[in-house]
Amino acid sequence: MTRSFRILFAIPVICSFTALPLALGQKQKSPDDGMVLEVSTKKKKKDDPMTQTLPPAKEPPSAVVADTDRLLFQVSPLSSKGLLSQQTREAMKTLLRTNHGATIVKLRAFVAGSGDMRRIQDIAGEVFTAAHLNLPALSVVQAGALPLEGAQVVIESVGIEKKTLNENGVAFVSGQAGNSVGEALDQMGKTLATAGMDGADVLRVTCFVSSLESSQNARGLIAAGFPSAAFNYIQMQRGPVTPAAECEGVARLRQAPAEPVTYLSQMVLVHAPKVVFTGTQLGFGSQESDVRLAFDRLQKALASMNANLGKLAMSHVYLTSMSIAEEVRAVRKTFYNALTPPASTQLPFEALPSLDASFGVDVVAVPEPGV
Repeated sequence: MTRSFRILFAIPVICSFTALPLALGQKQKSPDDGMVLEVSTKKKKKDDPMTQTLPPAKEPPSAVVADTDRLLFQVSPLSSKGLLSQQTREAMKTLLRTNHGATIVKLRAFVAGSGDMRRIQDIAGEVFTAAHLNLPALSVVQAGALPLEGAQVVIESVGIEKKTLNENGVAFVSGQAGNSVGEALDQMGKTLATAGMDGADVLRVTCFVSSLESSQNARGLIAAGFPSAAFNYIQMQRGPVTPAAECEGVARLRQAPAEPVTYLSQMVLVHAPKVVFTGTQLGFGSQESDVRLAFDRLQKALASMNANLGKLAMSHVYLTSMSIAEEVRAVRKTFYNALTPPASTQLPFEALPSLDASFGVDVVAVPEPGV
């Protein structure tokens, strides 16, 4: 059988534009193979828009300074719509939208479910960068459950309002433990009374419970006892833990104390012009040297703001196992001032953003004058 083959060769042609038989923009048919040749007059526009991408999100700061008399506290509403990323993005946008123009300096996110907690930092970077805002200090903790089925995140924020809100300063109240939320809140009321305050002065309440099922009246109790407060309550771990409930708070002082910082039992009164909020420093391992390393890093973060661990208003320690609790307490004492201890909580939680972290710690410090 005879087969015919058509072989095409690409032959370079060198010619002068003046000798071209084609007028620019015209078409001519090749007599050999019907190929149509075209010389185009179109030019690439110099001003064609280039594809633009946002720069990578920055790391959140390890510490941020804020004006004490303008502190604003908020808690994002719970939502069951979408998964963790969508809920986180919407929660942050809501906080930015409802903060009366305040500059957010600290976020504390409690995550429930199996979503990747590391996404919280990425999303914060995206949301705040898109809004042309500085990133706040960030704490992220995995809790056992939130009080709405399908909810995967709740976020507390601290902002700096444009106007004075707390003329006489604020009080940071230690976690008040009880056999129930009601008992813990009653104890908080008694602590506030020692400084001439009551529930109407409270700006934010956070209650940590062993079981949401046994704390179904928590929302009503908090709203009734602390009518002006932003409030939040979460289950610490999936399984039962001790204490049954512990509630911490921040309140507006009715009278300015004599000193910039006053240390009372279970409460610290701050009338200093500034406070410093840190992000969470993670600890790995259970040896003294492992625990000490986290507090060393926290000390360095505060030093950049002219503050230190010897002058704190509040301390939060998030444990992933109670087996390390005593070691953390022992090391913490060597960094904190034993004569002027901060208000504090130290409680067990489900996990931290790094799965092998044994604990995390963040603080509110009072910087030296001049910051």
